[in-house]
Amino acid sequence: MSEIKVNKISPRSGTAVTLGDSGDKFTVPSGSNITINSGASITNDGTATGFDTDTNDKVKVSANDTTPGFLNGKLVAGTNISLTEGSDGGDETLTAAFSGNLNASVTNAGTFADARIPDLNASKITAGTIATARLGSGTADATTFLRGDQTYAAAGGGKLLQIVNSTIDYAQTSTSTSETDILSGSGTTWETSITPSATNSNILIQASICIYNAGTSGTVQEARFNLRSYTKIGAGSYSSLLAQDGFGAYYYNGAQRATLAPNTLTFSKLSNFNTTSAVTFKFTYDLIASGATIEVNAGQKISSLTLFEIAG
Repeated sequence: MSEIKVNKISPRSGTAVTLGDSGDKFTVPSGSNITINSGASITNDGTATGFDTDTNDKVKVSANDTTPGFLNGKLVAGTNISLTEGSDGGDETLTAAFSGNLNASVTNAGTFADARIPDLNASKITAGTIATARLGSGTADATTFLRGDQTYAAAGGGKLLQIVNSTIDYAQTSTSTSETDILSGSGTTWETSITPSATNSNILIQASICIYNAGTSGTVQEARFNLRSYTKIGAGSYSSLLAQDGFGAYYYNGAQRATLAPNTLTFSKLSNFNTTSAVTFKFTYDLIASGATIEVNAGQKISSLTLFEIAG
């Protein structure tokens, strides 16, 4: 085998040097190196094996990806998602960050129809990360509610939604046949309001009024009287709660009265007012015939009104 040792091979003319003929094979012995200086390049006009081009060595994101490339060029940020490169030239990083707000709109159209938040508490919410967090019913028609065990249950009628109670012990008397408001204090009408949470809610009304004849014991006193109840919705006008003027009457038919013990009138009624505005209640009383004295809450006895909102 012949051997030629030279320090440099230059073309005899032009700028190209041809090594051998077609089909020849040139072997670089093991342990040898070929150095391509800065600014120089090797062009592959045929088929190169054993190594690949720089472009083909880049990452593909899946088996179906036909074009190699850098990973930061393959990832696409979605709505409210940002991609950030860090530490260029060293150990680089690629960070995906959520830059938007989580709000009610993400729960629409069934996107998170069955989402659960089993362990959400203040220590796990960074200020500004979640602008407004809500736990919804899970359905658009509001026929279910989220239970404490993270399951949904159907909302049905008959459930007690709220209770409003009002009591008074202000004593007042009247000898008038004209209607007089029952007062909670001097010059202040006793009014009690409840605001239904739905138009189909029913209001259970339970009243207990301490009212009696304050005439002279042992004498015949005409003590028949009316006790009336009224309601108004919102800023509207009062109207009678019941079809008849009074729901109760306490009277004597000419018999002598032996004692002056107070008496309590009670009534209960279930009504639907078809509103989500405040419903306000008050009571009035009047003598049917003059000649007697009627007293409410004698001796600081107590009258009360309790309103229950019942789901429809």
